[in-house]
Amino acid sequence: MYAIQTEKITKKFGRLKAVDDVSLQVEEGEVFGLLGPNGAGKTTFISMLVTLKKPNSGTGTVNGFDIVKNPSDVRKSIGIVFQDSSVDDELTAYENLELHAAMYGVPEKERKKRINEVIKLVELSDRINDVLKTFSGGMRRRLEIARGLLHYPKILFLDEPTLGLDPQTRKHIWEYIEKMKREHKITVVLTTHYMEEADLLCDRIAIIDYGKIIALDTGENLKDMLGGDVITMTSEYSAKLKNKLKGLKWVKETKEHDGKLMIRVDRGERKIPELVNIARENNIEIKAISLRRPTLDDVFLHFTGRTIREGEASGKERMRTRVAAMRRRR
Repeated sequence: MYAIQTEKITKKFGRLKAVDDVSLQVEEGEVFGLLGPNGAGKTTFISMLVTLKKPNSGTGTVNGFDIVKNPSDVRKSIGIVFQDSSVDDELTAYENLELHAAMYGVPEKERKKRINEVIKLVELSDRINDVLKTFSGGMRRRLEIARGLLHYPKILFLDEPTLGLDPQTRKHIWEYIEKMKREHKITVVLTTHYMEEADLLCDRIAIIDYGKIIALDTGENLKDMLGGDVITMTSEYSAKLKNKLKGLKWVKETKEHDGKLMIRVDRGERKIPELVNIARENNIEIKAISLRRPTLDDVFLHFTGRTIREGEASGKERMRTRVAAMRRRR
């Protein structure tokens, strides 16, 4: 049995398909990532899996429970860390956790022991009796992860768990997630638009855009799918250079973007001199040149023609369109 399974699940807001016929399976015990820009449909998809939203069509099961027919069973078996903070600022860390334990039916005799276990996991034992309003953003996030683990969930959903955090705190959160997988063997579903986060943490990654899964595999396989190296050349005449490279058998792919030409080739270190010669022969000035292995952003660019950052902008535009449509209906 899969920890999560969906079949052609769809969610619409008016004419907009926020999630469009998504079918996937998540294995028990894996860290599964949903990578894509804001507005791509990640949070809406998660919201259906945790029973906060009902799909318009399609089916889904979480821990073997139907997300529409058995929502209570689904909720009892999962933990959730929302994108927006949902802890009570006026309560202490212990009181927040105790309230959550009571809501989820953790036996009273076990609560203190379990609270101490999860608070230790996220390294907040010394702040357990402090009021939440004195916590930093990173500490709140760590407490929310502890709260999500409190009732022994089989699956933990993390919606953009490191959004807005500084790099050091983000790294600490990554360490906690890896520790949870290693020591507790729970399934983790993670949404993110940070490529490094997905690459580091996730056993498999589904790249999502405009509500559709456009690629799904391990991070390494997704990058290997492109193959070769990526040479980036910066020039005012990148379009002209791209045209000059057409027809060359050793050039696998070219993408022009923001004054830069990304060229995918095998053995890139040997191809740089040839590219420089072609540019020189055609009076094309090269301002900068670099060589690297493909990244997940290259995969996103390959399938969509945009970077994830550009997807962020289009996602915001879709959100504005959605809000305007809702206002018109009122």
